[in-house]
This record gives sequence, C-alpha cells and structure tokens, in this order.
Amino acid sequence: MPGTVLLLAAAPLGRGRLVDAAGVLPVLAAVAPAVLSGAGTANVIELVDPLEPQAVLTRLRAAAASPGPLTVYVTGQVQLDRRQRRPHLALARTTPATVRYTALPWHWIREELRLRSAGDTALVVDLHADAEAWRYVTEHGLDSGRNTAVYGRIAPATGRRGPAEPAYMKTVATLLRSGHRPPLDALHQQAVDRIPQETKGNLLLADAGGYAVPASPVSPAPPASSTTFTTVTAPLPSPRPEDPHAAISAAVHAGRHTEADGMAARYEAEAVRGYGAASEQALHWSEVRADLAMFAGDPVRSCRVWLTVAETRLAAGQAVDAPAVEAAVDRAHHQWTRIKDTARARELGPALAELRLRVPGRRHGALESVQRELGRLQAAQ
Repeated sequence: MPGTVLLLAAAPLGRGRLVDAAGVLPVLAAVAPAVLSGAGTANVIELVDPLEPQAVLTRLRAAAASPGPLTVYVTGQVQLDRRQRRPHLALARTTPATVRYTALPWHWIREELRLRSAGDTALVVDLHADAEAWRYVTEHGLDSGRNTAVYGRIAPATGRRGPAEPAYMKTVATLLRSGHRPPLDALHQQAVDRIPQETKGNLLLADAGGYAVPASPVSPAPPASSTTFTTVTAPLPSPRPEDPHAAISAAVHAGRHTEADGMAARYEAEAVRGYGAASEQALHWSEVRADLAMFAGDPVRSCRVWLTVAETRLAAGQAVDAPAVEAAVDRAHHQWTRIKDTARARELGPALAELRLRVPGRRHGALESVQRELGRLQAAQ
C-alpha cells in the first residue's frame, strides 16, 4: 500500500520571519518519495509558504484520510494567538495581531490525525518559537495527539538578524538522501548528533505520544537560552495491539464502515455509563463517530453528531471560543455544505445557524454563509 508524505514549510513574510522554512524544501524534495515515506511507493504533497489556514487544513485532511503510512514534515515557527494563548503554525500572512485568523492552529493538526494509529502516523518537525511561544511549549509541550509519533526540535528565537536556518530538518533530509530511512527514533538521534551546537538549549521531541516536555522540572528556571532539554521517550505507553483507534482505523481503510462505527459506539456507550454524556471521554467517542460518518460518505449523520457535540459542550459551560467548541461547529458546517439532500440540509440548517450566532469561529463570513444558503434552501421549497 503506498504511503503519503506531506511537506509543509511555512513562515511569515517580512520582518516577523524567524526561520527560512522554505529553504529546506529543495533538500527534502531531492529525497526519493519512498524514502521520505518509509513505504515502497508514496504520494508527496508540498505546501510552501501557504497563505490560508483553510487551504492547509484541506490538504492535511486529505492526507490524514489516505490509507497507508503517513509522514508529515513540518518546518516553520510557532506563535500564540493573543486571545486564547494557544500555539499556531504561522503562515505567510501571519502577524502577531492576526495569528488567530491567518495561522494554522496546532490543534487542527492533532484533530485531523487523531483517528490514525501511531504505528503508521508520524510528525517530523523543525520549529522555531518567539519568546511567548517558547515559554508556552517549555511549560505545556506541544500536544499533537496520543496516536501520533513526533520527532524533531523546537528552538527559541536566537535574536540574530535575519531568519535562522532549519538545520535539524536539513540534516534529516541529508541523511535520507542516502536512500535509506532508518526507524524515525534512530533518524532523529543521528540528526541531533550531527548538529549538537544547533540543538543545544532546544526542546527535543522523540515519540512522546504527541507531547514534548522538559526532561525534569527546573525551579527556578534559568534563561531560555541556557536551558537544555533532552529527548523524552514514552510519557505515554506505546499503542497496544488492542488499541481501539488502530482497530477502527484499520476497519475504515478496509471499507468496513459499519463495523468501525459499531466499535466506536460501544466505546461511546461505556464512556457515557462510566463518566456521563458530557464527559470528555464520551465526547471523544462521539467525535470519532462523527468522523466515521464522514468517511462513510454520510454528511447528514456527521453534521448531526457534530451539532450535538457542540451543543453538549456549550451546555456544559465551555466557552464559545474554546477550540473543541469551534472545531465541532466548523466540522458541522463543513459537513452541512456536503449534504445533497435538500430536505435534510433544510432540516439541519436552522440549528447550525443558531450555533453560528453563538460560535462565529475564525472564518470571516461563516454565519452569513449559512444564513444565505439556508435562505436559498427555504426559498426552493
């Protein structure tokens, strides 16, 4: 089965650029697709200095839905939005004041990869962070989901004039140009060993289940430039053979959509009994079932479940701009636009419009878009 590789290099244009992210693409592109993927053959998607987060999301979503192994190579810089103080991957148009609308929220990456298993999903990252983002990642890590293997480094801004070099990713690409891709943990260690001065004081990530944390707590913390972090391996256990996400993912890739939904429904019911319908455990499985409906080509069911998830989160007191709430409404909106049955779209439209009034999201004009389309559907009765 062919693999998929997504090469994403992004950084703001102009003075806000911390790293020459695009400079690594020629080196990565010179590596054979099969070597980048670790599979016999591979499809490669390249995104260089993209302008719109939605465009990146579309490519990421397509890559995440593909069968076979997926490796995502990300080079760029991390910034926090001023409103929620959450990490984003800065894109070409990103400025400190527009992060929320022009950068890619990191949790979008986590959400798109969550149905895949760590056995066939990996992130390789070379990221630079400004002062605020650096404080965040050293305190909280960079959550990429429990089912995604993550390797790479996050470096603090150097203070030097001009953008820094993506030395870690260039070293990874140089190693891969030999024509052989070793296991990613070994590839990561080889890259770090080759550039010890470049990675000194960096936060190093190595298959930590999507979380990168300091090797040990430091109190009081010394200045970031002198703080050394070491590779962290397994805060979370490796996926077991009975990992439900891996089993569900395998069923989806094999086209057994009813079986996949049945498994998720059983876990959802157990979570409701054990923790309550509004618990994160139960909502997680509801979200999985919404995604499974999408994979099965049932946008009506997917939209309905996402609407229910959003309403449940809001009823539980979550903020209208909480990432999980925004994501649920955005996904309900996306699935609603895919509904071909006019009567069903007309049925679900008012609930979506009502939610959009409360949760406008990050896309300018999203509410107006729903209202306009709903008006067209109602006029067609």
